[in-house]
Amino acid sequence: MNSLAGKRIVLGVSGGIAAYKAVEVCRRLMDAGTHVIPVLTNGATRFVGRATFDALASEPVRMSLFDEDDPIPHTTLGQTADCVLVAPATARVIGAYAAGISSDLLTATLIATRAPVVICPAMHTEMWEHPAVADNIATLVKRGVSIVGPESGRLAGGDEGAGRLSSPADIVAEVDRVLDFSGRRLDMGGLSVVVTAGGTREPIDPVRYIGNRSSGKQGYAFAEEAAARGAEVTLVSTVDRPGPLGPTVAPGVTVVRVNTAEEMAVATAEAAKEVDVVIMAAAVADFRPVDPAGVKIKKSDGVPAIQLEPTPDILAGLGASKPEGQILVGFAAETCDVADNAAAKLSGKCADYIVANDVAAENVGFACDTNEVTVLASDGRVRPVGLRSKRQVARAVLDLVMEDRADAREENQ
Repeated sequence: MNSLAGKRIVLGVSGGIAAYKAVEVCRRLMDAGTHVIPVLTNGATRFVGRATFDALASEPVRMSLFDEDDPIPHTTLGQTADCVLVAPATARVIGAYAAGISSDLLTATLIATRAPVVICPAMHTEMWEHPAVADNIATLVKRGVSIVGPESGRLAGGDEGAGRLSSPADIVAEVDRVLDFSGRRLDMGGLSVVVTAGGTREPIDPVRYIGNRSSGKQGYAFAEEAAARGAEVTLVSTVDRPGPLGPTVAPGVTVVRVNTAEEMAVATAEAAKEVDVVIMAAAVADFRPVDPAGVKIKKSDGVPAIQLEPTPDILAGLGASKPEGQILVGFAAETCDVADNAAAKLSGKCADYIVANDVAAENVGFACDTNEVTVLASDGRVRPVGLRSKRQVARAVLDLVMEDRADAREENQ
């Protein structure tokens, strides 16, 4: 964890039962060579004593906006931090941060900083699944905040469910990754990338179509992440936005609009001819009506007999014609036998990686802001990526792609 050594980390601790885990987070950060400044809310001190952090951290605990030694402590902390980490982050702190409400030193510091921010939610399942909390998390993700977890497991009171704070090891690893990424140069500069996004629509008549629940959010996240890392990105998409409230495409990304699998196949094949990386994140329909009606089918006409035929296998076509050196990433959205189906797809499509996810699971896959995937590589490696924002999933997959590109270059030298 070389990126952590010598960094100034503001460790925010808010008032939830998981606050006791922040002690281990603090210890791990200190062991990694960081300078830790603990900022506790009043609620946090009901679960952990400030003396514990006074003893473990680099500086004494800060709690007050009106510190006699510093007239503007939130500004000082925000400006001098390399990263602000909140673990655990309660629903109150998440909501205040999303709304820009600076009601205490921690939320004021979050609003006053331009450093990377890592938020680690922890709360009961009912709270985590509340629409207000989901909206606040989505707002923070759109602003570039890194969200770690939460996990599913045992909660306070003996309950089981989503809302458990991620492990201290995972939290510190994310801080390390965020600082490493923010401190390095644009590692995809000079590369060209094609990304597909959204679910295709196969017409039954001028009004109706065969489709799926894909929002396009994961594909857009790949486009945004690749563009942020310096790549020249073309996005072949069936949606104007990834979801009804989602952001528009990142600046600098070239967008090609399509509707059907046939249109996506043609557009993707053309765009992918000479690019470095192709990411097939779209949910392409497997079947389409053979003979779509030219006018709207009326209920009075009776139940139509719709004959189906397979759509073009875009991933297989790209794999068969893949130029030397191009990296092809496919997706496998499954509801059962996820690993076996993904492995079969990897070997049958000539892809370099398959990103597999169980779209029947909660908070994962279609229309969600979060995802949990397993990346299968053509050389047999398997890398799980735990529940996190779709932008973070894109980042993890592209990290793997870039690591392998670097290794391949070294081997060929």
